[in-house]
Amino acid sequence: MGKHLTGIILLTIATLTYSCADPSTNKNKATVGTAQQESNSPKPAGAEVLMISPENSRVEFVASKVTRSHNGSFKQFSGQIELAPNSIPASRVAIDIDTGSVVADDNDLTAHLKTPDFFDVAKFPKATFASARIEPGTAGGDNYTITGNFDLHGVKKSISFPATVKVAPESVAVDAEFAINRKDFAIIYAGKADDLIRDGVVIKLSLKVPRRK
Repeated sequence: MGKHLTGIILLTIATLTYSCADPSTNKNKATVGTAQQESNSPKPAGAEVLMISPENSRVEFVASKVTRSHNGSFKQFSGQIELAPNSIPASRVAIDIDTGSVVADDNDLTAHLKTPDFFDVAKFPKATFASARIEPGTAGGDNYTITGNFDLHGVKKSISFPATVKVAPESVAVDAEFAINRKDFAIIYAGKADDLIRDGVVIKLSLKVPRRK
């Protein structure tokens, strides 16, 4: 009995030692709901159209399993910001992501992420986001809440997340870091029985798009 108890204690210590913290725990959680009717309205009057590209922006994520976390990113994407004159809330942002360009911090994981267990890039080669509204955040200043339709893995839902938006004479910067639940988008692969994958995934957007002079 004593040896059995000692074994349990050692196993518990080992589990705690080799487990990692969930990186999504302390991040803002995106609000997820039913996809909204998309507007075909023309761009805001007098809007500047600024082009998002891998040369000026980053689309990254952090996911984890019991034993460790992994950093990833998408290397190919395009999009645009329609910057309304003197009005961030009247502006719009949209981005198309090539899911086959996913890269992780482990070569085997990079290959696995492209399979039907995760992004299934052969079936779903694109992920897209198009904003429906941009609202001032409760903290004021450069803080906003961006809401729009996110289409990932063949599932389209409305998401809302906090972001900072800064308009300068030379560029527009949009930065956001928030968590989503991968199962909301039908990515349900559990992982190994002794190394389960967590549901929360941190999305990190860093856009710094130059303005035409």
